[in-house]
Amino acid sequence: MNDLEFVRRCVKGDKRAWNEFVERYSSLIYNYIHSVLKIKGHTYAQENINDIFQEIFLSLAKDNFKKLGSFQARNGCSLASWLRQVTVNFTIDYIRKLKPLISIDEETDDGFSLADLLSFDSPSVTDVLSQEERLTHLKDCIAKLALDDKYFLELHIHRGLGFEELKACFKISRPALDMRKFRIIERLRACFKSKGFVLPGEK
Repeated sequence: MNDLEFVRRCVKGDKRAWNEFVERYSSLIYNYIHSVLKIKGHTYAQENINDIFQEIFLSLAKDNFKKLGSFQARNGCSLASWLRQVTVNFTIDYIRKLKPLISIDEETDDGFSLADLLSFDSPSVTDVLSQEERLTHLKDCIAKLALDDKYFLELHIHRGLGFEELKACFKISRPALDMRKFRIIERLRACFKSKGFVLPGEK
């Protein structure tokens, strides 16, 4: 049975064929995910990798296997090669979506917010900045952080994870987490200061 016939069996709802598909291509897809993340220089928690893996299979089976059914074996393309491209595209899209979506004023459980780092009465800032402009400066400074630091902000501020959950994600101690948070704050403060902002305590 060739690849196209195999896919058609899956699309028609053959459970045995689908189970065989999952068993046959799980390792391949999982390895491709790791390869893309490695090439892109990204390191994510195992939970994120599992999310990508599961969502790829869900996307293939969604709407009566519409995505999987689009495989046509054109130009001698094998199912494995086609799945590789699907996995690469899906993983890259996932990375883009995981960029920190952080509110300046949103506080964590310990009362920390990024707004605490900003003051807008610097002589070099002649006009009051709009929220959009503030976010632009914030995103620019966050973009300069290391990937792990961006991930910390995403989890701690946007997703609201507490320190016990963060310890499990990063596999480091509470003092090490506190130090990471302190260093991130200092890096952001330095970035904001370079843009002409007066920082609290430095007037």
